[in-house]
Amino acid sequence: MAPRATRSTRSSTAAGGAVSRATTTSRSSPAVNHNAPEETPDNVLRQQVAAVFRDAQRTTASHRKLAVTLRKIQEACCYEPTTTKKTATTTNLGDFDEDDFNTEFVRCVLRVMPVKKSESVGEKTVRFIGLFLRHAIDKDNEITGEADMDTSTMPETPATRLTTYLMQTILPLLQAKDKFVRYRSTQLISHIINSLDAIDDDLFQKLRSGLLKRIRDKEAMVRVQAVLGLGRLAGNEVEAEEDSEDSEGDTGSGLLDKLLEVLQNDPSADVRRSLLVNLPILPKTLPFLLERARDQDAATRRSVYSRLLPALGDFRHLSLSMREKLLRWGLRDRDENVRKAAGRLFRERWIEDCAGTPPPAETGQPAEVSPPNLDALLELLERIDVINSGGENGIGLEAMKGFWEGRPDYREAMVFDDTFFETLSAESVFVCRTFNDFCRSEGNGKFEQLAEEKLPEVTKVAFYLERYIKVLIDAIKRAEEQEDLEEEEEEDTVEQEFIVEQLLHIALTLDYSDEVGRRKMFSLLRQTLSIPELPDEVTKLTVNVLRDICAPDAAGEKEFCSIVLEAVADVHDTIVDEPPADGNDNDDESFHSAQSEVSTPDAGDTTPTKSSKNKNVPELSEEEAAKKAIKEIMINMKCLHIVQCMLTNVTGDLQQNDHLVSMLNNLVVPAVRSHEAPVRERGLVCLGLCSLLDRSLAEENLTLFMHFFSKGHTALQITALNILTDILNVHGSQLLSNNPTLLKVYIKALRSGARHPEVQASATVAVSKLLLGRVISDPDFSAELLKTLVVAYFEPASSDNQSVRQALNYFLPVFCYSRAENQDLMRVVALDALHTLYNVREGLEDDDADVDEEMVSLSTIGACLVDWTDPRKCYYPGKEEGAEGERKNVNADVHLEFARAILERLSSSVPKEEKKIIAALLGKLYVSPASTEELTREVYEQVCEAVENGLLTDATSRNSLYKLHVGLGKIVNQLDAAAVAAQMNSAEGQVQRYRRSVSRASSVGLGSVAGGGPSAGREGSVVSSRAGSVIKEEDEEEEEATVVLGRTEPVMKSIEEDDGDEEGDDKSLVSELLDEDEEDEGEETL
Repeated sequence: MAPRATRSTRSSTAAGGAVSRATTTSRSSPAVNHNAPEETPDNVLRQQVAAVFRDAQRTTASHRKLAVTLRKIQEACCYEPTTTKKTATTTNLGDFDEDDFNTEFVRCVLRVMPVKKSESVGEKTVRFIGLFLRHAIDKDNEITGEADMDTSTMPETPATRLTTYLMQTILPLLQAKDKFVRYRSTQLISHIINSLDAIDDDLFQKLRSGLLKRIRDKEAMVRVQAVLGLGRLAGNEVEAEEDSEDSEGDTGSGLLDKLLEVLQNDPSADVRRSLLVNLPILPKTLPFLLERARDQDAATRRSVYSRLLPALGDFRHLSLSMREKLLRWGLRDRDENVRKAAGRLFRERWIEDCAGTPPPAETGQPAEVSPPNLDALLELLERIDVINSGGENGIGLEAMKGFWEGRPDYREAMVFDDTFFETLSAESVFVCRTFNDFCRSEGNGKFEQLAEEKLPEVTKVAFYLERYIKVLIDAIKRAEEQEDLEEEEEEDTVEQEFIVEQLLHIALTLDYSDEVGRRKMFSLLRQTLSIPELPDEVTKLTVNVLRDICAPDAAGEKEFCSIVLEAVADVHDTIVDEPPADGNDNDDESFHSAQSEVSTPDAGDTTPTKSSKNKNVPELSEEEAAKKAIKEIMINMKCLHIVQCMLTNVTGDLQQNDHLVSMLNNLVVPAVRSHEAPVRERGLVCLGLCSLLDRSLAEENLTLFMHFFSKGHTALQITALNILTDILNVHGSQLLSNNPTLLKVYIKALRSGARHPEVQASATVAVSKLLLGRVISDPDFSAELLKTLVVAYFEPASSDNQSVRQALNYFLPVFCYSRAENQDLMRVVALDALHTLYNVREGLEDDDADVDEEMVSLSTIGACLVDWTDPRKCYYPGKEEGAEGERKNVNADVHLEFARAILERLSSSVPKEEKKIIAALLGKLYVSPASTEELTREVYEQVCEAVENGLLTDATSRNSLYKLHVGLGKIVNQLDAAAVAAQMNSAEGQVQRYRRSVSRASSVGLGSVAGGGPSAGREGSVVSSRAGSVIKEEDEEEEEATVVLGRTEPVMKSIEEDDGDEEGDDKSLVSELLDEDEEDEGEETL
């Protein structure tokens, strides 16, 4: 198609010169004010262009039709007509050229710039502009013919000239003062950049520079639009650099680096989320994009799983560690929507990648779901390393729980037949285990029938378990025989151990009502537990299944203990009883190695081979003796581990179980006395578990546990601390009262953050549990521990110990808001803790440290203490959410006591700086009319005394004191007014009674008080009016507490005198009132 001739004679350089003059003027000031262009006389072209823009604001449905209409107007102005036929649109446009059209077009665009973000017409118009420019450029390319792909310059057409003219007109508005003008101009430029395929190089650089300045704009909405455009520019720059072999510049990477910095540090979640979905996915940007899975904003984190990762393609391109991290972060996120998005990604997108399903098209059509494929599921589990992620704390269990819940097609398609169990792998057995767990624990039992149908019965599971245990033991023995174990064989051993563990997990959930299957499983596990090579985790699960098989009553527990201890004896005998070199077998050397330690506690070596019984045994070489000593350590370690697993499943009384008593004396106590550290530490754990079953044993060994804490290493200290905490939780706080030194153990542990942060973290959790569970009831002990926790929370020594900070960040508010008694305890320790922290801060200042960076300000600490003791936030029985109106007036005695303690502290010798901090707390306290009246008056008197004596000198402290003074004064005035009203009501009642009595007296002829009835009534009215005037004066002068209080005292005094006269005075109340009336009349006359 031959190119059509344009009617415009304007060259591109002329256009550039005109625009450059405009931009030069705009650059003269850094902030540009947007002013609408001067209006020119109306014309036909303006009416038609404006009509198109007016219609475009109404709905986006007609945008394509309107773009065609506007294009016809542009062609009529820019091109010579090829036919004499004129349409209604192009009529009367022969006198206009390209410049006129561009001017009118830009004139309409500029009208959009001041439109607020909330107005939808702005969004619709911007979308229409981008659609029209794209349509116009495509039409121009059709008219002029497609440009050669190898050319480096863009073809110059009316549409490209219009785009350049529009961009250069809008660019100065990026620096306008009006935030909405900056927003609309940035939005328009970014939308055009994302709508067009190509932009002129000169214009590209100008747009890049202008948008880069906007990523630092103070308005988040402007930054969002800026990064939308820069994301597209950055992707184009990187592509251009990759295509150019001899590129020397690094402009693309420079732009990417700036955008990545914004992605990491911009305070607006909208900006970060916009970059997340618009930045190009490159090896350089991918780690930063995936890092947003830990973003503070929940919507941004959800976008990683719902938009970024599906757009990434096949997840298998990610590293194994990154897959595991993304799953763990997503499925354990605190926001439910993020968890749902991560679970949906795993069960819908990643499984389809393994099944070979192509990703969904960009048209928005949902991807086709492939039919259930066991091989794809096994590959998916292999890709997340199920052997390591399938443990109790791994992410595999959570991922598969969501998988079974969201994919019912896979639930129905699973077949666990003999072939499946005969060829188990780590992935397939994990599928079976998670399917079994889901069916038996989810849906309130509605899936249990599905598990019964698909899984084999107990007897079959026992045979399969026996088979794989044998394979595991053979693999372990082969590994022990080979000194240099190959990596493949080691991985095979780990996989076999994982398979046995998963089968034991399945066995934990089976129904053992089938006696045949129960006996088979019982005998298998009994034999398995006697195998010395059995791994620790398998041993633990075996003991748990054995306890599940035995009856839950006391007889079943005794049977369980006897079975396990028999297995312990077998393990001991199997390893120790090796034939000596001369062929004589020593029958005494059985399960008594621990006893030999008891019989010879002072011996240098506690191993049984060094006892006097073995004098006839040939002496061993040094290497053989070392091997034998190591083997004996392994004996005791294995036996103690089995006992430890058994004790965790026992709940009965220790003294009532002979097997446990025998085990304690023959194995645990000798192990605690052992000179071998590993044996001694494991024996300590077993002794702690035994102490939980017997109170007397716990009391006897408290000193021993404290000794281990004092002398042991970090791990042993943590173990001893956990044992002591468990003992207190089980047997009560009386043990703490009887052993005051136990408190010092916890205090020492809480203060060991600098040397042993792990010990401090463990102690923090332990003390938090004891206080929150009200195990420690002694007020002095509780106060000392709580004070130590508060100091540990704020002191800089624990700033790097996130375990301590996180535990206390939860504990302190929950503890204080859960009970009023806890708030009072916090009030007791608050000032002492604040004084300690003041000394800590002073020490930092003496060391020339950056105090503000190391430690929060004392005013912030004081605000936290006041907030934790706020009675309005405390829970009370029957409190319902949303019933805040009922809690406006609550008993604030705790803050009144707090105020009394603060005033006492201020009256003592306190440093000036600390006094300012403490005094500021007075203004933050909550006072309430619902508080105890007596306490309110006492504290008010103390506050008044402090005001009169000038206790505080600086203005800030005085203002805090005055604020409390005024607040309490209002409450005291209300109390006094209520008392006065009550007394007045009582006096009026007495007057009414006397009026009735006087009336009766006058009716029977008492001449001395003739007319007394009316006068009595008059005097009664006088009293009422006077009382009313007193109350009125109180209402008018309510804020002047001391003045009002002074005025009420005489009234109350007169009432008391009236009452006294009524009881014993000869002068009647009627006569007294008459006298007062005469005095009042005399005063009125004067």
